[in-house]
Amino acid sequence: MELRLLVTFEKVATVLSFTRAATELSYAQSSVTGQVRALESSLGVELFDRLGSRIRLTDAGARLLPYARQIIELSEEARAAVTEPAEPSGTLTVGTMESLTSYRLPPLLEYFHHRHPKVRIALRTTIGDETRQALRQGTYDVGFLMEERTAHPGLETAVLAVEPLALVAAPGHPLTGRPVTTADLTGRALLATEPGCAYRDLFERELAALEPVEFMEFGTIEATKRAAAAGLGVALLPEVTVAAELAEGSLVRLAWEPPFTLRTQLAWRSGKRLPAHVRLFVEQARQLVSGPG
Repeated sequence: MELRLLVTFEKVATVLSFTRAATELSYAQSSVTGQVRALESSLGVELFDRLGSRIRLTDAGARLLPYARQIIELSEEARAAVTEPAEPSGTLTVGTMESLTSYRLPPLLEYFHHRHPKVRIALRTTIGDETRQALRQGTYDVGFLMEERTAHPGLETAVLAVEPLALVAAPGHPLTGRPVTTADLTGRALLATEPGCAYRDLFERELAALEPVEFMEFGTIEATKRAAAAGLGVALLPEVTVAAELAEGSLVRLAWEPPFTLRTQLAWRSGKRLPAHVRLFVEQARQLVSGPG
């Protein structure tokens, strides 16, 4: 089996599209189709079921895929062992989210800007399922997650910090200055960022156990903070994102303790050999992206 045929097969199997695979590999689509057919011919089996405009792996294709990935990774490792430059360089595509980009990543980005200018960091804002899927498909090199669980199928993770949350409101809110239970929040005006954000979804789950929940959605953390400060309702946000407002008094923290714990994590695809500049990013993230936990 030729390595280039396995590379093409792995890409098609990952994105499940000959057209998209051709684009990502910078091939003509006919070349991708021809290489897959050549691999099928050499093995004497069909690797994909062609279902009109869609494709899916056959049982044989599914069995071949993990071996193809191991061979490709080993080939890349062998090449890197003799060609990696002393100074890390290359493009690093990172999945991240608004709260981390604005409040946790600046020291890490500053470090690379000054110490390793040959490493180009491309930040992509996605959350949850989108980030995990992009990592599994190889679209992202690494991705930041802020989630309750730390085990993710197909991914390796490094837990960087416990991420404290704060329920905030404008000064003078009726719930200020006394213990707050989840029941106290029923019937209150609730503010939130977009669905899919782990702390919003977990907050909604807790409240929905008592009554149906409706949020006023503001999309971004900054807009949600401004709405809370204007007295439009209460919002659950990462503590790091509201620290300045709590200190200056434009927001107050309500005495409600979330019954769940989020952890900021850095993740990458399992079994993937990380190039030198990606390994360096992981190492520095462990040191520089941290919280009070």
